[in-house]
Amino acid sequence: MAEPRSKRPRVMLPACPAHRPLPGSRVRHGFPPSVEEALCGVTGAQLELHYCLQALGEYFDQSHVALTNISKFFLHQALEERKAAEALMKYQQERGGHYCSKTIQKPNCDYAVGLMKALELAMVQWKTMLRYFEELYTLSVENADPHSANTIKKQFIGPKIQKIKLMGDLLTNARRLDCSQDGRNSLGDYFMDRLQKEFRTSIEPESSGHCSPCPPLQECTGAAEGLKRPQRECSQHRNGIGPIYATIHCTTMLPQCNNGTRAKVKQGREGL
Repeated sequence: MAEPRSKRPRVMLPACPAHRPLPGSRVRHGFPPSVEEALCGVTGAQLELHYCLQALGEYFDQSHVALTNISKFFLHQALEERKAAEALMKYQQERGGHYCSKTIQKPNCDYAVGLMKALELAMVQWKTMLRYFEELYTLSVENADPHSANTIKKQFIGPKIQKIKLMGDLLTNARRLDCSQDGRNSLGDYFMDRLQKEFRTSIEPESSGHCSPCPPLQECTGAAEGLKRPQRECSQHRNGIGPIYATIHCTTMLPQCNNGTRAKVKQGREGL
């Protein structure tokens, strides 16, 4: 006989006990009060996470720490969490609810004075938010609110899973470099700040495979005029290879604006 499947322990959602639905809302339809109350509480927790990440970003930007890329990484993540909180507020308004403002608690991150501690704290915070959204998804399904369940699953649960994987990779590399845990500015912290791809791509967009933007029209016109002059000068040679050599030599000096220009140059060479 198979053993009974163990149930996952329920997590207490940060609900808002003082929340009251808007009276006389005409757009409200199939929006359970329990789901609205839980959404309001999770939005407050999302804002607290934004505050915590912002505090970490400001810490690494201080003069005695001077890890600018890590600071910008945490500030960028804090901005994304604030946008997620604003998306929750907007969703509540679309469903006929509202977000009641509350006091945002001071982030408990004073002990995170090293890179390892900061990364571990961020991972714990994101895991907590992921559990909140999973319980919110379960609550929406139990209260027959498929629209809220679908929105939470697509827009909030997926990104949190990706962030947890990102923090796990960063923690692995930080352990390899023996980064500090007690606030010492070790060499591993400096290598992580300067060489880690995730810290640099959060502030510097990666170069795509597309060609560089075309220069202004005046530059292209000047290059075309420069192409004609060497052709006339080289065509004065009596031998037959002078104009051909001048054409090939000058076309290689043209700026590669786009694929169309390359194709025309190639056709000109083939015609010669």
